[in-house]
Amino acid sequence: MKSQSPEALLLVDGYNVIGAWHELKTTRDRHGLEMARDELIEVLINYASHNCYRTKVVFDAHYQQTPSQEEEHTQFVSAYYTAFSETADTYIEKACAALRHDYNTPRRVIVVTSDQAQRHTVVGYGAEWMSSLKLQSAVAAANRRSQDHRKRQRHQRRGQLLNSLDPKTQQILRQLRHGL
Repeated sequence: MKSQSPEALLLVDGYNVIGAWHELKTTRDRHGLEMARDELIEVLINYASHNCYRTKVVFDAHYQQTPSQEEEHTQFVSAYYTAFSETADTYIEKACAALRHDYNTPRRVIVVTSDQAQRHTVVGYGAEWMSSLKLQSAVAAANRRSQDHRKRQRHQRRGQLLNSLDPKTQQILRQLRHGL
């Protein structure tokens, strides 16, 4: 992770992303909506920590007669479930309008949805827009960078054991290696 303060706030229309990503649609169709939500949240936890984004994934109440609720998953990632008659679009638009003048919010607010009407609305409030498929590409790129970084670290550590030993022990090991 880059730092402890978030560089941006990422507002994600959860069901829009689930409907756009083939893997999440497959999970939804085979194992149910709850499993697809959990999978998306897990992906967003990794992505948010890699990019140092505070992230809120928003899910519609989905015809449930329930009040709104928010679940904290990590320090920077939460899931928000709207109240019965509120859509994720409405919640995200209200949040963008409110955050416009909130100086405690990161300067960048990025809304992830492929809904074109919502895109125009949130951009009008000063938020950035990212399509659901663009997020999928960004997640894949972040995963590749993370894997490349881990490979480089493993490669660099290979020759470090000898270098981490004191000079006397290094000398003894050299003598053993040469049969002295």
